[in-house]
Amino acid sequence: MATWFITGASRGLGAEIARAALAGGDTVAVAVRNPDRLPDDLKSAERVFAIALDVTDTAAIGPAVESVVTRLGGIDVLVNNAGRGLLGALEEVSDAEARSLFDLNVFGLINVTRAVLPYLREAGGGKILHIGSRSGFEGEPGVSMYSASKFAVAGISEALSAELAPFGIQSMVVEPGVFRTDFLDQSSLSLPANRITAYDGTPAHATLDWVGEANHTQLGDPVAGAALIYEVAGEAKLPSHLLLGADAIDRWQVKVDTVADDVQAWREKSVATAHQD
Repeated sequence: MATWFITGASRGLGAEIARAALAGGDTVAVAVRNPDRLPDDLKSAERVFAIALDVTDTAAIGPAVESVVTRLGGIDVLVNNAGRGLLGALEEVSDAEARSLFDLNVFGLINVTRAVLPYLREAGGGKILHIGSRSGFEGEPGVSMYSASKFAVAGISEALSAELAPFGIQSMVVEPGVFRTDFLDQSSLSLPANRITAYDGTPAHATLDWVGEANHTQLGDPVAGAALIYEVAGEAKLPSHLLLGADAIDRWQVKVDTVADDVQAWREKSVATAHQD
């Protein structure tokens, strides 16, 4: 019987993780910007504690976490799920658009984690699950800023695995491929205000065109994905990375092979740069 704290849990993968935890007999605190928008089944569930929280509101995070601990007695599993997407060629994305994305996907995650950690350390253990992305290990055209934010999430999670091990706290990044959620809706995905027509017909804008075709037709089943996340979280030892979906596995293999080829091509000269007379 564990207590979960899940950000961005009003829909999509966050809501399905909450449902999986409830089905497993656990208690769930769901942090959402507007609790009124929670699905009816989560609103009415006895073991759900809903709290209003926008993770970009740094001042509100500490009191929100404290209220969860006070109400539920502690937190065993933190799921940093709140986030959104941003598509477009890098040249099209403004500083304001990029910073807004990082405020949510990266700094929101950092600040929630920072607020929860004292309670986990005091308890002598706990688990932190960061929802990253397939785009967090492979940069693709048209998603440079989103990829950058999710690369950051993966790096943070890996570092936390080592930093928190002395306290019995584990950290894992979950890297889903494309799943049938609302992620490709306008409510979850932003496009740059400045569209540069020179990119029409190039890979960056091909990604934008793909969104309209792929929305709600993606191969990934969020219920099955959440069930696997819940299963893995129940293990004694978390993997450092949990890839979700056949496409995530396939693209990871492509990335591994590409990097291996690149390293091999320049290995000898790279090693030689460390030569000392």
